[in-house]
Amino acid sequence: MKALTRKTTRTARIEHWHPYAWQAQSLLLAYPDEQFEQSLTLAGRVAATLPEPVAHPLLRFTAHAEQTATADLATAYVATFDHRKRCCPYLTYYAHGDTRKRGLALLRLKQTYAAAGWRLGDDELPDHLAVVLEFAATDPEAGRGLLTEHRAGLELLRLALTDDGSPWAHVLDSVSATLPALAGDDREAVMRLAAQGPPEEQVGLDPYASPVFLPDPVVGGPR
Repeated sequence: MKALTRKTTRTARIEHWHPYAWQAQSLLLAYPDEQFEQSLTLAGRVAATLPEPVAHPLLRFTAHAEQTATADLATAYVATFDHRKRCCPYLTYYAHGDTRKRGLALLRLKQTYAAAGWRLGDDELPDHLAVVLEFAATDPEAGRGLLTEHRAGLELLRLALTDDGSPWAHVLDSVSATLPALAGDDREAVMRLAAQGPPEEQVGLDPYASPVFLPDPVVGGPR
């Protein structure tokens, strides 16, 4: 799988619009705060300049978000990404679960960012999809390499969001449209992850804490 990923990363062409697409996707995958309305406006303008397979799903999401109160969208965001483990937005989780290897993968990501002169805030984990996409927008070669490396996890997240009927599935559709199609070992990796799930060893994530996932809320139960 690694050899295939390296080959794909070398030969696939980065188009001039890729950084704009990744920046727009990053904005839409962030928590809907008081600045989110501006992000929607910007993402809509960017989408109008992108190829249809990338733009169309972005516009589907922005249309939904524009008709939804920000507070309701924020509640849905938390329910989706914080309460559902299979909708985890932290990419290294899919490959390594909560294991020592994930701690090393997080450190390697931070080192990649630092080498490009990019610094994260203390409250940000480097493998959150929104963060990786923002980095890809500033360093397209390195960023697309990271997205391709985590292609199987991205696809599993996309499928989980689609199964849940989540509007954020449209954003993942757009992300996938910027990357090479799944083939060979990539498809096998997705099927393996879907069948087995990530590794489950619960130690070794220092200096990063693993995401805390809460159980799915019970319909009609206490909030």
